[in-house]
Amino acid sequence: MSVDVNRTLGGRSTVRDVLFDAERRLKAVGIPSPGVDAALLVAFALGVPRNRLIMQDEVSGEQRVHVEQLLTQRLSRVPLQHLLGDVGFRRIDLAVGPGVFIPRPETELVAEAALRELQDKPIGQRIAVDLCAGSGAIAISLGVEVEHSRIHAVEFSDDAIIWTRRNVKSHGDLLSSRGSRVEVVHDDASHVADEGRPLARLAGQVAVVVSNPPYIPDAMIPREIEVREHEPKIALYGGEDGLNVVRGVLRTAAILLAPGGLLVIEHADVQGIDAGLRGVPGVAKAMMADYEIAALTDTPLGAPIWTQVSDRIDLNGLPRFTIARRV
Repeated sequence: MSVDVNRTLGGRSTVRDVLFDAERRLKAVGIPSPGVDAALLVAFALGVPRNRLIMQDEVSGEQRVHVEQLLTQRLSRVPLQHLLGDVGFRRIDLAVGPGVFIPRPETELVAEAALRELQDKPIGQRIAVDLCAGSGAIAISLGVEVEHSRIHAVEFSDDAIIWTRRNVKSHGDLLSSRGSRVEVVHDDASHVADEGRPLARLAGQVAVVVSNPPYIPDAMIPREIEVREHEPKIALYGGEDGLNVVRGVLRTAAILLAPGGLLVIEHADVQGIDAGLRGVPGVAKAMMADYEIAALTDTPLGAPIWTQVSDRIDLNGLPRFTIARRV
């Protein structure tokens, strides 16, 4: 595809001009943060950090073509992270693209709750499982920030696990320097701990289970165009009430966690305590040991699984994740 740069950019040749034009066009189509997006796209096209843009002057014709190509895709609401190829999460950068859910800042709080629990455990007991691991954001963060930890990143999607493995591999040296290891497991989060499955050997031994599962009800349409059109459906939708995968995660966590072990699970802001049995805390509180869980965990049949169930809010003051302890 050829691009007439002089026509599309109006002959603008300085960084300031290109930034102004990009921000104006992004704002016109309703991009929520047009200034930030424009700066990141232009910096990426020029091959410089965003904070070095002010040091640039003229923009070459080749660079202007690259800016226009990126801008055209962003104007059609391709996620910024897909265009840049990565996203920051806590202390790490992760490769992302089509097929894997882009980790959000809200999930950093979920990781924080999990790592605080994990780092309080003695070395040798720092075992965690990340269910629905996606890009590996939480799993890798735990391994990097909690030294001498053993993390198991479980992902079911054939497309997403490519990114999980890629990111774990790219952070291999950093993980090793911390004495940590992340094992990627290609399996269903709802059954990965069943007899004969990959994590059955960890039953009753895990200190922390953490998850950011799909939780959007099937009939709900996400407001953001980027989410609606570009995020993988398997990472978004969780059945009629949005809680099918959540129930599976609760079941697997019940098998894996040691007595008193911590579950940390993200949910939508309408799935907190006030939602009752349509929310994650309510579902956790109502969960009792069935025949299978009783057999796998030595829990009395019909006994409650979770105690100290509570909800946590995000930086916007909205319910964002549930924590609970294994009875």
